[in-house]
Amino acid sequence: MNRPYRHARVLASALAAGSLLATGACSDADGALDTAPASPAAERSPQAAADPGRSPSPSATPALTRAGAKAALITAADLEDDWTQANDAASWRDRLLMGKVDVAAFLKGKAAAADCQRLLDGLYSDSLLGRAPGASALTGFTDPRARLLYQVGDYGEASVKKSLDWFRSLPRKCGQFTVTGSDGGKRTVQVVSATLPPAGDDRAGVTVTVKGTANGQPVTLTTDVAALRVVASGATVINGGLSGADRTSTEAAVRAGAQRLKDVLAGKTPAPHPSEFD
Repeated sequence: MNRPYRHARVLASALAAGSLLATGACSDADGALDTAPASPAAERSPQAAADPGRSPSPSATPALTRAGAKAALITAADLEDDWTQANDAASWRDRLLMGKVDVAAFLKGKAAAADCQRLLDGLYSDSLLGRAPGASALTGFTDPRARLLYQVGDYGEASVKKSLDWFRSLPRKCGQFTVTGSDGGKRTVQVVSATLPPAGDDRAGVTVTVKGTANGQPVTLTTDVAALRVVASGATVINGGLSGADRTSTEAAVRAGAQRLKDVLAGKTPAPHPSEFD
C-alpha cells in the first residue's frame, strides 16, 4: 500500500537541500526512571496519625525528573512504518519557517500577527510550549525522506493549559497569512485545526502549510503540529513533508507519548511496545 512521503522540520530531498540549517547534537532517548521513595512524614502526616480513620491528603503534583523525561520519550517502536531514531534532532532547523509576518495584512491587527509569529518561531526553535523550567528532553526520527520531532517537558500545569488554549485559537487568529523571508521572498502560510485521538488530560492540534521556494523552485511544506498535557507536563509532535503530513504517525506519536508520560509520572516504567498498553 502506498503512503505519502513525509518530512518534518527539514526538507530532506535535494530540491529543498538549500533550506536546511543543521548541526549535530544527539538526544539520548534512553534513561532509567528516577523516582525517590516518599519520606515517612509524607506517607503519614501527624493529622493522619492522630486520626487513623482519616484519609491522607492528596499527594502533590508529580514532577518530571531528567531521567523521567528521557524515559517518557517515544521510540521508533511506538511509530508506524520504518522510522529510525536520529542522532542530531536537537539541531534540526528549517529556513522555510524563518521570516517576518506581514502585520499590515492582518485585519485583526498586531495581536493576531504576534500569535502567528510566535507559532513560526516556536516551530523553528522547538519551543511551541515555551521553555520548560523543569526537566525536558527531545528526540527525532527519520525514514528515507521524512523527519518527526518529539519533545517532552515539565512546564507547569497552568502554563501548559494556557499554551493549549493558545494552540486552539491559532486557526481562527491566523488562518492564512504572508511571511517575508530574509531574502525578501514571500511565503504563504495556512493554519487549520487538526483532530487528535483521545490522549492525556488535554490535547490540541493544527496543520501548518508553508508555500515558498527552495533552490529557486516552488515547494509546499505541510506539517502536523500536536501538543498534549498530562498533569503539569506537556509534549509536542512535529511531523510533515513535501507531499503532505502522515497523520497515522502523528496520531501514533500522540497516543504513545501520552501513555509513556502518564506511566512515568505514576512511577512506572513505560511499556516497550505500543501493543502492551493498547
